[in-house]
Parts: sequence; structure tokens; C-alpha cells
Amino acid sequence: MAARSLSVFPNSPSNPQSIPRSARDSPVSLGWNRRPSCLASSFNGNKLSVVPIRSRQLVRRFNSTVATVLLSLPTGKPERAATDKLPKWSARAIKSFAMAELEARKLKYPNTGTEALLMGILVEGTSLAAKFLRANGITLFKVREETVNLLGKSDMYFFSPEHPPLTEQAQRALDWAVDAKLKSGESGEITTTHLLLGIWSEKESAGHKILSSLGFTDEKAEELGKSMDKDVILSYK
Repeated sequence: MAARSLSVFPNSPSNPQSIPRSARDSPVSLGWNRRPSCLASSFNGNKLSVVPIRSRQLVRRFNSTVATVLLSLPTGKPERAATDKLPKWSARAIKSFAMAELEARKLKYPNTGTEALLMGILVEGTSLAAKFLRANGITLFKVREETVNLLGKSDMYFFSPEHPPLTEQAQRALDWAVDAKLKSGESGEITTTHLLLGIWSEKESAGHKILSSLGFTDEKAEELGKSMDKDVILSYK
């Protein structure tokens, strides 16, 4: 079988003036202003003109992305919003809340309910509350399935807002968590466990019904409450 080879050597147009000025000066031209190269194939004898393209024309420009960082969670008690004396939410709790909003948007729900808060805890996944739920067989997949069975599917053409507002029950669950932390008298942050027990405190909420259907009971809530003010400490050693 005959060998085939490609050789590259410089080649300039025999008559540059024959190239239209508009083509030479155009910023999107094929590079008439640069010295082209030519590929000659010993197989067919044809000369293929190869012209470099300005790399900057291939670079896409992306708009800068602005990320919203939550420093606290919403409260239904306006007098609390104006004070700095309240305990802070833990980073895991804040991330769980952000994941709850995302789960509500995935399901195309107009609001962030207690069921979404529950899913947010499981999506975050590293807290004592999330580990306790998984140890008792309550997983994200099961909660999602129970949520759809209980609340149904949203209209496929409906799009949730970027930050679906909290339902009244979800807001009360957050406020319960803050109240529980204040009543305990303990120092430190409001943890994801406070958030989970706040969901459980709303007896008529979707989150409570889903937890109950998956085997969560008052006894388990009491057991979890013993470690309410603690959380997992991550070690990177």
C-alpha cells in the first residue's frame, strides 16, 4: 500500500491585489492579512490553503455570576430582625435552607415548604440531623417520592421563582428552631437539628406527615433532641 504524507510549507498568494479590499480589512475575514500556509498531499497532489484564525474570536465572553450568600434565615417576628443578640444559624443550617429552595424549584413548587426544608437537610447531608435520618432509613429519594405522592406534581410549564417564599408552616418551623435555642440557654449556633425538630413541631405540615410516614416518631425526636446543640466537626487531617 502506497505511503501517504503531508508536508507543510509557506505559500503566499500570487496576486494579493486580486483579493477584495473588503475581505482583507474585515475583522471576520479568513485571515487574508496573515501569511497563509499550504498543505500539499503526495496522494492527490492538491494544495489546501490553511489560514490561522485569530484565537480571540473563538473566546466566548461570559457575564460575571453574582452569588447571594445568606448570613441568616428569614424570621416571622420583625422585632428579631433588628437585633444582633440572637444566636446565629450554623453554616450547615444555612446551606440546608439554600438547598431547600433549590429542591422546591426542581419540583416547580411556588413555595418552600417544610417538605423542601426536609429535603434540604438531606441534600446538605453532613449534619447530625441528616446522619440520624439516614440511619433510620429516611433518605432523600424516599422523601422526594413521598412529597410527590402527597402534594402532587406541578404544571410542567410553571417556573418557580429564584427564591420561592416560605409557607407559613415553614416559617413557623424556623422560628421554633430559634425559640428552642433561646430556651436552652446554651451558647453556640442554631443547628440543623433545631431545624429538623422545628419541622417535626408542625403537626399538620407536609414535612411532619412525610417524616411520620417514613417511621420518624416522637421518641426519635426526643433522642435527637439530646444532641440538639451539637454538630459534626469535620477534620481535614
